[in-house]
Amino acid sequence: MTRTANLSMALSDEQAMILDNAREFCRSKSDITAVRSLLKSATGFNSEVWQEMIELGWTGMVIPEKHGGSEMGIGSAIPVIENMGRYFLCTPFISSTIAAEAIIRGGSESQQSRWLPAVAQGSIGTMALLDNEDWGATDTDCILLQDQNDFILQGKKFLVADAEVADFFIVLAKQSDSLVLVIVEASQIPASAIEKKTLVDETKRAASVDFSGIKISRSAVLAEGAKILPDIRLIGALLIAAEATGCAAAALDTIVDYLTTRQQFGRLIGSYQSLKHPTVDVLIQMDSARSFIYHAATLIDQDALDRDTEIACRMSKAQAAEALSFAGDRAVQFHGGMGFTYECDAMLYIRRAQWALHQYGDPQHHRKCLAGLLLD
Repeated sequence: MTRTANLSMALSDEQAMILDNAREFCRSKSDITAVRSLLKSATGFNSEVWQEMIELGWTGMVIPEKHGGSEMGIGSAIPVIENMGRYFLCTPFISSTIAAEAIIRGGSESQQSRWLPAVAQGSIGTMALLDNEDWGATDTDCILLQDQNDFILQGKKFLVADAEVADFFIVLAKQSDSLVLVIVEASQIPASAIEKKTLVDETKRAASVDFSGIKISRSAVLAEGAKILPDIRLIGALLIAAEATGCAAAALDTIVDYLTTRQQFGRLIGSYQSLKHPTVDVLIQMDSARSFIYHAATLIDQDALDRDTEIACRMSKAQAAEALSFAGDRAVQFHGGMGFTYECDAMLYIRRAQWALHQYGDPQHHRKCLAGLLLD
């Protein structure tokens, strides 16, 4: 028997205003020339644009007012991230937002007082969760060993987003038989411990980080780390879904632009039904993903995520990842032989699709989890 979930969805006036402002900002700051100019850069983003985002208050969007933020909630970040995806505006915003949520939900008052004002002012945080490619893993090989009154961290993390520019890391480790999240400052990590990785999506940056031998004080262990870890994974999935949805919309724009300008045999190729029908399928999948992410944004708040919110986050990630994969594939195919070349912008979408597919769990992972939530 199927169990009915909460189906509510609303776009607040605040979110609508953010959506409009974010669209204009991202469009003006990240045209395709700017995107391509950053592909081979060291950080993958424009530091001046990042500073403008800080000045706009976006980095403090989810942070409580008492810690220097605007306390709009994670749902208000969805319009920003959707438009970042649409215009390939790459910054550490997603990484820092997830890290901030971990501290808001699982940190002590002293941890929040130290780190949240810094994030609001532009300090970059990131999550170090993976030991390998398995987002469904329930254990970790990274361990926290007792060292008199403190701890020593032992272990390496795989593909840590924005690791080379991060000011702090929130690391998943095991203490005895329990999972914990610990805060590690970038200054504690030697440069040789960060191994840059080349990703299929060259607009993104990630590295493997060896945390072995780093001394961890008791004050760096998140008080509720184990408790909030499932929620942080779901929030990460939702934010990646929002970015993927925006990127799918951009891929659709590229497809439509090409179909309405390219002629073959004396006709616009967009007039052929064999190209019309898949283009409509792209639109339907993208609109479905957009409905899912704003449904999740409607439900999510600062409390622990309930069943309905978990369902919404998982459905968002599954739908958005597949929508972008299909849109990227069609963008390449419709451009013919040119679509397979590096010079064609369609390759940006299919590469982003391959990257986004596996971040915070692929569609198969989320549907497996949804089965237990929706089906008796």
